[in-house]
Amino acid sequence: MIPAAQAEAAALLRRLAGADPVETHISAVFVGPDTVWKLKKAVALGFLDFSTIKAREHFLRRELAINQPVAPALYRDAVPVTRAPDGTLALGGPGEPVDWVLRMAPVPAGDFLDAVAARGGLDEAMLDAIADAAFDLHAALPPVPGVDAAAALQRVLQGNAAAALAAGLPPPRIEALAAATRGWIARLAPILAARAEAGLVRRCHGDLHLGNLCLLQGRVTPFDALEFDEALATIDTGYDLAFLLMDLGYRVGRAAANRVLNRYVARSGDAGLVAALPVWLSLRAMIRAHAVAKAQGVIQGQPYLDLAEAMLTPPPPRLVAVGGLQGTGKSRLARALAPALGAAPGALVLRSDEIRKRRAGLTPEQRLPAEAYAPEASAAVFAELAGQAAEALRGGHAVIADAAFLRPEERAAIEAARAKAPFQGFWLEAPLEVLRARVAARRGDASDADAAVLAAAAARDPGPIGWQRLDAAADPIPAARAALGLNRDDP
Repeated sequence: MIPAAQAEAAALLRRLAGADPVETHISAVFVGPDTVWKLKKAVALGFLDFSTIKAREHFLRRELAINQPVAPALYRDAVPVTRAPDGTLALGGPGEPVDWVLRMAPVPAGDFLDAVAARGGLDEAMLDAIADAAFDLHAALPPVPGVDAAAALQRVLQGNAAAALAAGLPPPRIEALAAATRGWIARLAPILAARAEAGLVRRCHGDLHLGNLCLLQGRVTPFDALEFDEALATIDTGYDLAFLLMDLGYRVGRAAANRVLNRYVARSGDAGLVAALPVWLSLRAMIRAHAVAKAQGVIQGQPYLDLAEAMLTPPPPRLVAVGGLQGTGKSRLARALAPALGAAPGALVLRSDEIRKRRAGLTPEQRLPAEAYAPEASAAVFAELAGQAAEALRGGHAVIADAAFLRPEERAAIEAARAKAPFQGFWLEAPLEVLRARVAARRGDASDADAAVLAAAAARDPGPIGWQRLDAAADPIPAARAALGLNRDDP
């Protein structure tokens, strides 16, 4: 409900929009045919204080400053609601300001990504675009030095536990969850500190879920970044991403979240983020649990609390390698297996083709010149692949390594990355004529291999193959799932 002190301003905006507002506990959004007006409610809720005109002006301007660079077509300006000498209200008039509003462009209701997800519209291309939007957002942000990331997470936990109890969620479960989370954060403190030192703590979006992404001029665009608490938004980029992964996993399924995770890592190279994913995902689910419980009731918040608890008991890591000639379907198999393996949202897929493109500063779909495939360049790619696999496994996360692995030393290096984790290697095989047809039909893929590359690779002796051979002319997925002990009900 809009506070009584803002009733006149709300009436003006209602007339301009020709409709009642869409309300949250802190805002009222008036959606007109060609303009949207966002009014911050005059409320003080402990974690924010919009009770004065000065505060509402400040935070509206801050919201504009944070979001306009990312979504310039959406965010227009901040304007005062003024009172004329005759007592009437207007927007941007010469009189004294009585309130402030953020002026924005309208977005069709069906173009918000939570709505797209609800109608089943998040296909592979859209999921890749979501990951690219998150990567582009984070890549443009400068590091924030001097942040104790572990201590900051402990403060987030403390606030969320208090909010969960206030929302009526069961105290024994909240207390147990908080204790387990504190233990995780303490164990992760050295990793979190190293990530902060590496520049991965930034002034992020802070509220990056599907409802705060939209299609704008055909592009996935983040909006409505958290503006009222700099500490809550000055976080590890992986924690920012985790809200999106949690939301995707809950709303759409683990496979969707897994694809976004792997596309993000393919673009960023940040394989190390998976070590903290259990606690980050749990905290994000806990946030949603108490928010939903407060708004809709304890029963509605319960599934998110279940999820928060489940995130803190991940299965042990394992390493899977998928090798074979170009066109055997290695990436298809890796992507099919990944959601079912290991901790949420499934295995990290490390693909040599994507690593090679990132090292050259390109997106996965951009083509590289022939010199990028020189022996020394390939050696560097495989060294990075093995190093990232080892890092993720040490962090407790499952990995699928996707590469041709045509040389014995490449296979030996990836096997050595396993340390103590279980290992399974798959070698895909199919007749050369089948592979030629598949390579010729490729479009928009990270692999640059053509018929000549395939012919050269097929003529090379790969040495003895100790990995399980799978028939890639047929569908190798059932045999691979059986070899890994995956159940029919696994993702």
